[in-house]
Amino acid sequence: MHFLQIILSCKGFFKPLSPPPNMLVGVVKRGKYGERLIDVIKHRTDMDVVSAEIPVDLPGFIEDPEEYLKGLNLNTEVFKADLLILYTFHPDLTPEVVRLAGKSGVKAAIIPGGMGRAGSIGELEAIAKEHGMHIEVDEICCTLEKCGVPAIDAFAERLGKPEMAFEVRDGKISSAKVIRGSPCGSTWHVADGLVGKRVEEVPPLAGLLCQQYPCRAVRGTPGGIHTSADLHKNAAEKALGMDTRIELPRQSRPIKIEGRK
Repeated sequence: MHFLQIILSCKGFFKPLSPPPNMLVGVVKRGKYGERLIDVIKHRTDMDVVSAEIPVDLPGFIEDPEEYLKGLNLNTEVFKADLLILYTFHPDLTPEVVRLAGKSGVKAAIIPGGMGRAGSIGELEAIAKEHGMHIEVDEICCTLEKCGVPAIDAFAERLGKPEMAFEVRDGKISSAKVIRGSPCGSTWHVADGLVGKRVEEVPPLAGLLCQQYPCRAVRGTPGGIHTSADLHKNAAEKALGMDTRIELPRQSRPIKIEGRK
C-alpha cells in the first residue's frame, strides 16, 4: 500500500485545511445559482456565510441600477463579509452591487459567469480603484487560485482549483480525499466516484464525473463545463504523480482587477 498525493507535505490529507477564524463569505444568489456554494461552505469548510437574493426575472436593461437595487431590499448583511461572491449575472446590476460592497468596506469580490454578465472592465476598474478592492471575474469558479489577497487566499485554501489525494491498493483507488474542492461541490462527487476504480481509468473518469455532477457551467464552447472537466482530470493526474499541465482556453482565464491601495 502506498500514498500518492498532490503535495508531498499534504497535512490536509487527514485534516481539512481551514481559513482563518471568523472568515465571513457573502453570497448574492439568483434563483438556484449560489445555493450549492452556500451549502458547500456550510458543510465542507469552517467559514461562515451570509446571503442575499435578487430576483430570477430581471429586466434586460436597467437604466438606473442604484434605484432598482433600493427597491429590492437586499440583505445588507452581505456587505459585512470579508469576501463577496456575486451570482447576479447582469451587466447593469453587478457593478452596482460591487460598488455598494466597496462603499461598505468589502475589499475582495468574485464574479462568476464571465465578463459578459459582469459589466464592463472599465467600470469595474473604476470601482476597484475608488474603494481599494480586488475584483476577480471567473467564467467558472474552479479556476480560482491564491493571488496574494488575504480574503481570496483564505477562501482558495479550501475552495477553488481542484486538488485531490489518493491512496492506491492493488492498482485501484482505495481512498480519495479532497484537498481543495470546486465551490459548487463537484470535486467531492468526483472523489467518491473514483474509489474502487483502476488507476489507468481514473483521469478520464474524473473529467466525466465532473460533467455528470451535473456541472452548471456553460456547454457548447471550448471553455465552461469542458474546462471544469479538464481541471478535474488534471487534478487526478497530479494525485497519481503524473507529469501533467493544463492550459486554460481564453474565455476560462480569470480576469483580475486590482485596486487595493
